[in-house]
Amino acid sequence: MTALSVLDLSPIVEGSNASQSLANSLDLARHAERLGYKRYWLAEHHNMPGIASAATSVVIAHVAGGTKTIRVGAGGIMLPNHSPLVIAEQFGTLAALHPGRIDLGLGRAPGTDMATARALRRNLDAGADNFPQDVVELMGYFQPAEEGQRIRAVPGEGEKVTIWILGSSLYGAQLAALLGLPYAFASHFAPAELDHALEIYRSRFQPSEQLDKPYVMLGLNVFAAPTDAEARLLFTSLQQAFVNLRTGRPGRLPPPVENYDRDLDAMAKTMLGQALSCAVVGAPETVRQGIDAFVRRTGADELMVTAQVFDHGARLRSFEILAEAHKSLSQAA
Repeated sequence: MTALSVLDLSPIVEGSNASQSLANSLDLARHAERLGYKRYWLAEHHNMPGIASAATSVVIAHVAGGTKTIRVGAGGIMLPNHSPLVIAEQFGTLAALHPGRIDLGLGRAPGTDMATARALRRNLDAGADNFPQDVVELMGYFQPAEEGQRIRAVPGEGEKVTIWILGSSLYGAQLAALLGLPYAFASHFAPAELDHALEIYRSRFQPSEQLDKPYVMLGLNVFAAPTDAEARLLFTSLQQAFVNLRTGRPGRLPPPVENYDRDLDAMAKTMLGQALSCAVVGAPETVRQGIDAFVRRTGADELMVTAQVFDHGARLRSFEILAEAHKSLSQAA
């Protein structure tokens, strides 16, 4: 049966702050660990008032240190913002602290606006065009050091850090296939190229030292509640946040609003319908049927589930309902 994992954007909700958001992330990770989720990933975003995981490796250390068995990682590190050596040292350190539990997902986008990207990198001469070379360089730092090697990642060399390629277009699919790496597609917010990307990755995959056959993880929004109506209400927080972001008004995660989509203009409705089409929203049986249909359609090896829920207790309950639905499907299979 398809594995189940968590993608946490560590949302800062209206009326709260980053400290509470990061405490909630650790609490959710412990909850997910108890429920049997496979991994817990955090994402790198910058200049975002509603996301607390900008210093992603630091938050990963916070979560990994507060859990025991669940894999913890980055979904992902935006590599054009960083030196490959620095990331090798950071994740080599994490792997040394938490052996066998650290994943490193790599993305090509900046995870922010261009002005902030300049502030992060100081120059954009290289940009995303060097992404393949940077990935290969980073992978090399995790190999055992060779005689006379001048630049070494310590910690890093010889550490078992699982590397993933992330993407929302065909570019990442091609690179992951070429390098023989597992591939995570951001279908939770950019599903347009999903089917084409899967076809390219699976058909062009070349076995590697890390992976002998294609392995696909797909992003999926899941908002689960005791009733369909309650779940749809929870979902409005994400809908609002997405419209705010796409219209240049990013902010903290807003509380849910009754009948939010009733007064939306046609353009906003179309945008939400396209961007958030990979979403399962509803009561336990609705969720069970929804994830079953999504897995059957895509053949996903793993689901990376995200849920931008305003109330932390409701968020915990959503992941609990999903775990129960997943268990039911596994038993049926």
